[in-house]
Amino acid sequence: MQLFYQPDIDEKAQQIVFNKEESRHIVKVLRRTEGALLKITNGNGTLFTGQIITANSKQCVAKVIDTEKQEPAPYKLHLAVAPTKMNDRYEWFLEKATEIGIDEITPVICDHSERKMIKLERYQRVLQSAMKQSLHFRIPKLNEPVQLSEFLNSSFDGDKFIAHCEEDKPRMLLQNVANRLQNTLILIGPEGDFSLEEIETALKNNFSPVSLGKSRLRTETAALVACHTINLLNNNE
Repeated sequence: MQLFYQPDIDEKAQQIVFNKEESRHIVKVLRRTEGALLKITNGNGTLFTGQIITANSKQCVAKVIDTEKQEPAPYKLHLAVAPTKMNDRYEWFLEKATEIGIDEITPVICDHSERKMIKLERYQRVLQSAMKQSLHFRIPKLNEPVQLSEFLNSSFDGDKFIAHCEEDKPRMLLQNVANRLQNTLILIGPEGDFSLEEIETALKNNFSPVSLGKSRLRTETAALVACHTINLLNNNE
């Protein structure tokens, strides 16, 4: 199935007008013509079946002939991950986490962060592409970057973990302490890990310290391991 993305479509919409980029892809690249059926999502959990009524590469239009609503999972996964020095590594994490399943992502700027400026628009395109490729109907929420010190003071209803590499600090394996069907927030630090002060502040804000295994992982790998661990836990009957 080829999945198309068109944000802001109302669930009761009778017609879908595609933006210029998707219109060109549908008509010029895929050579779809009037009468062809398309599968479209608004990224909010709804799958539309549309039939092309205007095959114009600048503004393709389809009438909605069926709508299917996907119920959200009973839990949410939020990863707060420090931007990586090499931008493509963070984009790799965004892509793979979207494919596996994640609800919210927050770039956090830490004491040891080497990259502090990011392009959310580019990251958003990565999320859109990964959502379509993996046939998900929900796109992860991507938040504005925030200083870790500020983020630690924000409220969160669920389990909160900080994954760090300080061996003299007690930690439990994430897979042994995470709870099924529970909202989960996991902090992943930059190259060089969190500072000791950041770890202490997180602990004071009720974050539980966890390990992701014996190997010392890159930031993007650690984030993906955390994402996969929570998904495996919640998909294990």
